[in-house]
Amino acid sequence: MKELKPVHVLLFTVGVFALLAPLAWLVEDDSFKVADVPVRFISSEQLLHPKKPVKKDITNIVAKVDTSAILEEPKDPGKKHTLSSDGRMGAPSGGELSGESSTIIHYDEGGKRALHAFFEKLEAASNGKKKVRILHYGDSQIEGDRMTSYIRQRLQSQFGGNGPGMIPAMNVYNTQTFKQTYSENFTRYTAFGGAKLKSRRYGSMNTAARFTPEYDSAQMAQMTTIKEAFIEIEPSKSAYERAKSYNNVKLYYTSCLKPCGVKIYQNGNLIHEDSLENDGRYHVMPMSFPGNPGKLKYVFSAAVSPTIIGFSLEGDFGVQVDNIGMRGSSGTFFGKIDQPTAAKMYDDLNVEMVIMQFGGNSVPYLKDSSGVRNFARNFKGQLQTLKKLRPSASVMVIGPSDMSTSSANGFVTYRMLPYLVDEMRKAAKDVGACYWDLYRAMGGYNSMPSWVEKGLAGRDYIHFTPKGASIASQLFFDAFAAEFVKWKQGN
Repeated sequence: MKELKPVHVLLFTVGVFALLAPLAWLVEDDSFKVADVPVRFISSEQLLHPKKPVKKDITNIVAKVDTSAILEEPKDPGKKHTLSSDGRMGAPSGGELSGESSTIIHYDEGGKRALHAFFEKLEAASNGKKKVRILHYGDSQIEGDRMTSYIRQRLQSQFGGNGPGMIPAMNVYNTQTFKQTYSENFTRYTAFGGAKLKSRRYGSMNTAARFTPEYDSAQMAQMTTIKEAFIEIEPSKSAYERAKSYNNVKLYYTSCLKPCGVKIYQNGNLIHEDSLENDGRYHVMPMSFPGNPGKLKYVFSAAVSPTIIGFSLEGDFGVQVDNIGMRGSSGTFFGKIDQPTAAKMYDDLNVEMVIMQFGGNSVPYLKDSSGVRNFARNFKGQLQTLKKLRPSASVMVIGPSDMSTSSANGFVTYRMLPYLVDEMRKAAKDVGACYWDLYRAMGGYNSMPSWVEKGLAGRDYIHFTPKGASIASQLFFDAFAAEFVKWKQGN
């Protein structure tokens, strides 16, 4: 074998450079296409005049955000119950809200009217010891109660309420807000990915669980062997104060077509034994406790499983804020669910605001302006369907955060993201929804690298860390509170 000398290596390197260098003059930006497949390559401009992306300085943005109020929840000795709920769990802590905010909520006249109507219901819930509910739908940016947990604590402290609200029958995301275990024979079904329910009866959660498959009538008649399954839930010590305290637990279920027994254990002791309604319809099974119930275990026994939609963990009155994280979803799910079941559940829950936080999952796949407009048009259709399902509810859209992609010069904002933000804001206003711009609240173009550097976002340059989520959530709450103050002042 011929021995390679340094000169041979040098000649080879120079030869490769000579072959590839002309490509740099043919490349626009940092890529070109071969048979419609994008190929990354350095351009002549980047070769001769390399530039580093200019990161947005967010020092002033984050320095002005005060998240300390969430740690100042006072202990209320009046929340101790004796025999059963005395109806007082949920009293607000109050405090003066600021009318100042570094960001604004965008709306037209229809959105403004809907938002002010929600403010009336929010205030009435606290004053009249009633319940009002907010559903927070979102993609992986909110999964595991990220962002929602902070927003919930601020709202419940100010306007009353306890507990995390609706939780799924099978939680698969890490969360600090509650603890849950379940038997291995439960299967998770979702409207946005993975196994699907044939009935599409997911209720408000877009996810449900069963311990047997769905069967047709002929198959069901042959199912006689009784199977057992359990779901166990308890408060989490790491949850925010309001979320870890609740005294009302409701089981939501549907599609129970054969007898199903249920035993409820509190901290290991059997406290209730009953049967679910087996008419196949949507039902709620409520339980009330004199104080925080601790660990609850629901043991189901049936030949054919009902569909367990989820549980609601609540106080007696105030605002409930449900976290409904849907990893991978673009927010276009209303056509994939049984809408009458969802509408019935919205009514039962008294849903008066729906937050839709989406867009991020589509960003990497949007290559041109027509793709952005198509997404915005489809998203607008979802908002219109939502308003038909629950006409009385105010709709709040939280747009995508800044997101970075790797380029030859480092991490930069996805090219179509700013245009997507503008189109989503327009779509929201067109249907009378409100819009809060998370992208610009963060600092806008190329702000994500600075959030990552400060430990406020992860190294995927997409998701917030817990600290970053609390800052982003406080920015939203500031804008929400400023609107509430303006409404109270008659503006």
